[in-house]
Amino acid sequence: MASFQTVLVQSADPEVIAAVSRALSEADEYRVIYCEDDRSAIRRLEEVNVNLFLYDCGDEVAAPESALLRSRLAHTSCTRILLLDRDKVRSGHALATRTASFLFLFKPLDPAQLGLVAKRALEQAELARRHRILSRELKLSLDDDIFQGLQENFVQGGYSQFERLVFVSPKMAELVAEAQMAAKTNMPVLIQGDTGTGKELLARAIHFNSPRRKAAMLVQNCGGIAENVLHSELFGHVRGAFPGAISDRLGLFRAADGGTILLDEVSDISPQFQIALLRFLQEGEVKPLGSDTMLHSDVRIIAASNKPLERLVEKGSFRRDLYYRLRGFQLNVPSLSERPEDIPVLTRFFVEKYAGVVGRRVLGITADALQRLEAYPFPGNVRELETEVQRMVAVAEQGGYIAFRHLSDKISKTPVPDRSPFPALTSGGSLKDIVEQVERSVVERALDRHQWNQSKVASDLGLSRVGLANKIRRYDIRRERRA
Repeated sequence: MASFQTVLVQSADPEVIAAVSRALSEADEYRVIYCEDDRSAIRRLEEVNVNLFLYDCGDEVAAPESALLRSRLAHTSCTRILLLDRDKVRSGHALATRTASFLFLFKPLDPAQLGLVAKRALEQAELARRHRILSRELKLSLDDDIFQGLQENFVQGGYSQFERLVFVSPKMAELVAEAQMAAKTNMPVLIQGDTGTGKELLARAIHFNSPRRKAAMLVQNCGGIAENVLHSELFGHVRGAFPGAISDRLGLFRAADGGTILLDEVSDISPQFQIALLRFLQEGEVKPLGSDTMLHSDVRIIAASNKPLERLVEKGSFRRDLYYRLRGFQLNVPSLSERPEDIPVLTRFFVEKYAGVVGRRVLGITADALQRLEAYPFPGNVRELETEVQRMVAVAEQGGYIAFRHLSDKISKTPVPDRSPFPALTSGGSLKDIVEQVERSVVERALDRHQWNQSKVASDLGLSRVGLANKIRRYDIRRERRA
C-alpha cells in the first residue's frame, strides 16, 4: 500500500462515481475513497493522507465549512480538482482560484481524460514537494522574503508518515512496519499505549491500508458505559427489549459488516460483557437484546487500551482467553517522552496544519523554543503537543517565527539539559577512572530522560533492574541532587 496514491472523491452523483471507478483503479496504484458529503470528507481528510481530492461542486457553491476549503487551509499538500456542470463555469473558476485548486473538469466526466489529468496533477505535486525540500536545504525560495531574518531557526528536514501519523524515530518506524503487516491480514489487533499517543490514528491507518478499507470503520468507546447500553450499542436491540427501546437498533457489529470496529478503552468492559465479546470473536455471532434470533457479522476487531491488559489478566480482572483472542497483533505505541526526536517533525507538521486554519503565515520555530519543547516531558503525549502548537500558532505574529515568548509557562520554565554527549573529563586519572566518569554520566542522563522510571532506563541501557540499581548505588546517584 505504500506506493498507492490516495484519491478522495466527494460526490453523490452515480455517474461521477462510475467514471472515477473506471479511470482510477488499484491496478494503476490508486486507492480511491468515496464520500457523499462534506462532513464525512472532512473526517477522511483527518484520518488518511490524501494525495488528490476530487470535489463535486453539485448545485451550490462550497460553503465556508466545506471539505474543499478545509483541505485548502489544513491540508496544503493535497491536490484539488473541481468537478462541475458546464453552466457553472464562472462560479467554478472563482472557487478554483479561491481554493488554489489545480483545475476544474466538466461533467459528465470522460474517464480517459480524468485518468490523464489525475496522473499529471500528482506528478506536478510530487515535483513541487521535491522542490520544497531542496529549497529548504539550500535556503532558497522563489519568494524572496520567505527566508529573510533568522534562517537558521527554521525547522526543516524530512519525516516518515503512515497516513496521519508522523515520525522519524526508530521506535515508531518499527511500530509502523508491524502495523503495515497487521493491515494486510484480518486478524484482531490490540493497540496499547498512554493517553494521547495516537492509538486511534494508528487504528484508522491500519483499516485504510487493509482489504476492508472500502467498508466502514466505526468506533465505540467502552469506558464509563453501563453494560446493557454497551451491549445495545454493539449488538443492537429489538423494540421493547427494555424500557425506552421504542424501535429496533441495528448495532455497530452489523452496521460495520465487512469493515472494522475499534473498541477503545476495552480494558473497562465488565466480566459479563467479556464473555459476549469472546463469543463474537470466536463465532461472529450477534444476538440483539430482546431477540431470539442469532445473526452473524464479519467484522475485524481492533482493541485499544491505555492500561496494559497483561497486568489485568494477572490480577484476574480480564479474561485470559479474550486477551489472547484480541492480541492477534499487539502494537505498543511509545509515549512521546520515549521518542523526543519526533518532537521537531511533529511540531512542524502541526504548525503547517494550524497556520492555514487560523490564516497565519508562520515561517517556523526558533531554536530556543524548540529546545524547550524537546526538554518538556509531555505527559499528555502527542495530543498535548498538538494543543500547544495550535495555541502558539494562534498567538504568533503574521509572517514571523514561533519564539520563546509564545510558549506556555509550563514549557518555558522547563530546564534544558546539557546536550554535550560526555562530561568534561578530569585531567589525569587512569582509564578506569575516565570510563567510570562516562558511565556515571550516561546513567544520570538516562534517569533524567525517563523521569527516573527505572524499568524504562534499564531497558534503554540494556541492563537488568538489579544491574541498574547497583550502578545507582555504586555512583551514589540521588534524585534530589538531580532536581
